[in-house]
Amino acid sequence: MKPTPERSIYGQALSISLAVVPFGVAFGVLCRQAGFHVLEAAGFSALVFSGSAQFAAAGVLNDGGSVAAAVTAGALLNLRSLAFGVIMAPALAGPRWWRALVSQLMIDESTAVGSAQPTRRLQRLGYLAGGLAVFALWNAATLLGYAALGDADGLIESAGIDATIPAAFLALLWPRLQSPQQRLVAVLGAAIALTTSPALPPGLPIICAAGAVLVLRPWSAPR
Repeated sequence: MKPTPERSIYGQALSISLAVVPFGVAFGVLCRQAGFHVLEAAGFSALVFSGSAQFAAAGVLNDGGSVAAAVTAGALLNLRSLAFGVIMAPALAGPRWWRALVSQLMIDESTAVGSAQPTRRLQRLGYLAGGLAVFALWNAATLLGYAALGDADGLIESAGIDATIPAAFLALLWPRLQSPQQRLVAVLGAAIALTTSPALPPGLPIICAAGAVLVLRPWSAPR
């Protein structure tokens, strides 16, 4: 029996949220190492709720950096959320209070699940399901990591768990590469990210990779 679109979305949301759990645990460990109070660690995950930006900011503070440097590092990594907002805006139409509320869930995972769906209704459902699932498990994992003993980061690397999130994104991206143009955008974006990574701060190569769409846009314009 073929699963309904809604059931398929819930499965995608669950699988991609489970993939972030080890990283949530690692973030909790990092917060403890940086001297955060448990409420500060919990508030960081609940209010900032952006894994890579949280790691960047907490890492700067743990290394003795200033608050300004921590905020700057996190902000650079979160610039990609502007593109996510453009992608998901049509599916999240509604009053301003609603858009402000759901913008808290504007992360890689929720955008990936939402944008992979064929209709606006299912995109909205995918975004909410993915965002809420990750929010719940990420915050629970942060508290678990804060209370845990040992080196969670070492466990993640030695067990190869750090490959789960890229693999999950690849699984969501693969069905969308239907046309030669889509595949060309993906390849060019990856090439831009790889070539700029050695020279640019974390986060900026991802922003630059989005330029692949601008480069290819004139080729697809109607004549």
